[in-house]
Amino acid sequence: MLAGILITLLSLWYGQNHGLMPIAASDEATLVDGLFNTMMTVGFGLFLLVEGTILIAVIKFRRKPDDETDGPHIEGNIPLEIVWTAIPAVIVLMISVYSFDVYGQMGGFDPEAAEGMPGVTQVAMLGGDEMSAPLIDPSQAHPKPHHHMMAVGVGASPDRAGQPPDLTVDVMGLQYAWIFSYPESGIVSGELHVPQGKDVRLNIKAQDVLHAFWLPEFRLKQDAIPGEDTEIRFTPRRVGDYPIVCAELCGAYHGSMVSRIFVHSEEEYDAWLGQQVAMQSASPDTLAQRLDEQILALTTPLSDEEFLAPYAHEVGLTAASLESLKGATPVLNELLSS
Repeated sequence: MLAGILITLLSLWYGQNHGLMPIAASDEATLVDGLFNTMMTVGFGLFLLVEGTILIAVIKFRRKPDDETDGPHIEGNIPLEIVWTAIPAVIVLMISVYSFDVYGQMGGFDPEAAEGMPGVTQVAMLGGDEMSAPLIDPSQAHPKPHHHMMAVGVGASPDRAGQPPDLTVDVMGLQYAWIFSYPESGIVSGELHVPQGKDVRLNIKAQDVLHAFWLPEFRLKQDAIPGEDTEIRFTPRRVGDYPIVCAELCGAYHGSMVSRIFVHSEEEYDAWLGQQVAMQSASPDTLAQRLDEQILALTTPLSDEEFLAPYAHEVGLTAASLESLKGATPVLNELLSS
């Protein structure tokens, strides 16, 4: 009993103090972290139980000096096997239900986000008369959903279902940059700026190949798929700037396809918005030229020295050291030249 209490207390403490997750900058991040902490609590408890049992068995049942006899012949224990099979099955089922609930709270089953989109699967909830069926009906020009839908992305949370977002931003992924367009104001930027506490919807597209729009501090990631629109809808809560990463191998310079998301207070966001609108109104040609230069800079392949610059301080790599490796072996030379 004492061992069980100790394992439980250690697991509960570690589940909340593991320090493995980055800053939670959105409402959705809080939901995901709750699920992750629960899994860490259960996993650490099972780890202590299993490894503790092994250590006790190694010490208590080790072979005694000069003992050459056979160990006891054990046929098995059916009740014990049922117990240690049933308990993990129940744990997995409970975590599955919990994760399903978190996904729903984040907006993963928003009907409006899925309605009319090609390739979407229609899912009947508990009590339905079928598990799944194709959404697209050739006889209907604009099919309407009759069940909960699996959205292509994360849509509105249940408490905001049917309500328009406070801010909509169009996101275009291309080799190797993210371009953000604000339809209401006509602003185009290489960085994403959003107001704190507002419901934000990102309409995500890809111009060329498959990309993945990843916000680590927001616990959100969504593929940018050529020819198909996807979306992410979230509410930022923590003012600051955070990385935007492409999490899908999209080409030779995939690692350099990064940008930033800036979460402003409402006053700071209005000031930024006004500044961008004023710049655009004052000189549209200059703004278009600056945007073209920005896109060109983001999409132009980097030289070896430019690409290695962020890592030079950490690992000591430079263009000169990379050049010195060429010719070391035919295989290495071929890899470096490609």
